[in-house]
Amino acid sequence: MMRRLTHRVAFELVRRDLALFLQEHEAELMQIFREELQRLDNEIPEENVFIDIKMVPLGEAVLKACLKALQRFLTNDLPGAKTR
Repeated sequence: MMRRLTHRVAFELVRRDLALFLQEHEAELMQIFREELQRLDNEIPEENVFIDIKMVPLGEAVLKACLKALQRFLTNDLPGAKTR
């Protein structure tokens, strides 16, 4: 019980800073993600892929949505969320 409370309090103290951090470093995160997706795309033999999907643009769109969702969660920008 005490451990859960400690985790909750710590999370509440850093959540806005974490959201700001993600926002400020989005470009670097996107670059690293692009590189990793390109590496993955290069490793997958095309003859084993049924559809030629451009992994990097698809991955970027997914990562942007994930980052936005994380930022919204961390800033409490949720439907019906209480304002602080």
